[in-house]
Amino acid sequence: MIGYYLFLFLEKLLMLLPKRVRKSFFSFLGKLGYLLSKKYRNIAYQNLHYAFDSKLDDNKIDAIIRYSFKNLMYNFLHLMELRHMNIEELQKKVTVQNKEAVDKVHTQGRAVIYVTTHYCSWELGGASLGALVEPLAAVYKKLKNQQYEQWLLDARASFGNTNLEKSNVIKPLIRLIKKGKASGLLIDTNMNPKEGILVNFMGKPIRQTSTAAYLARKFDAAIIPVTIRTDDEENYTLMLFDEIPVEKTDDEEADILKATQLQADWLTELITNEPKFWFWLHRRWKSDKPEIYQN
Repeated sequence: MIGYYLFLFLEKLLMLLPKRVRKSFFSFLGKLGYLLSKKYRNIAYQNLHYAFDSKLDDNKIDAIIRYSFKNLMYNFLHLMELRHMNIEELQKKVTVQNKEAVDKVHTQGRAVIYVTTHYCSWELGGASLGALVEPLAAVYKKLKNQQYEQWLLDARASFGNTNLEKSNVIKPLIRLIKKGKASGLLIDTNMNPKEGILVNFMGKPIRQTSTAAYLARKFDAAIIPVTIRTDDEENYTLMLFDEIPVEKTDDEEADILKATQLQADWLTELITNEPKFWFWLHRRWKSDKPEIYQN
């Protein structure tokens, strides 16, 4: 309890300071995290070696890992700023690319299922999607610390989004789709072997959620990938991609697998083109390839 109130005090203090000072503070925390957290440095190192078949040199890997720590801290910074930001400030910071893909779906009277990833400033991206494109219900995994979870969810809901806890989420998602409302799903988290289906990601077999493909096929919703990126860590582009097709043949299982694989292909291309932006600090292959984390 005391720790949480100290955290809120720190937030108020930081928000009184100039933006460049806040950014410098979180950059420092990223450098500190890199230096002190051998465990997560190793996880990122193992992920990068495995994903790129040990073809990246150590200098490149080290630069990506350093950026991953800094980028994680920038996501905390953006969460904090979102709680105090207005729509005009957000519009100056974020540009939307390819909104036509969403408009096309809506002219057809269909709901959108956004699939996304822990890439660049995913927290800013989620809020920008809700504010500048359409509000959505984002699926999240429950945290152990309920106070921080509420702080996090409040920040994510700053511009009209709502939150759906991951357990027993299918029925609420179906209700949203039937009402023509948008939802958002992460497709890059580690999955229990009993969950998801086997796809090829970064040239490696891995389990990925098939929820988006299942719902899109059954209820004629549209799967649209979305992410965010930056060149200067000041101005961001929210990138909407064209709809991922979901076939509806007599073979439901094959249709769902094909659409899920297309999502994995999108993510693979995204990460391959700019690997520094992905969140390398989590054990994405923990369930499917646990041995890569043993040393």
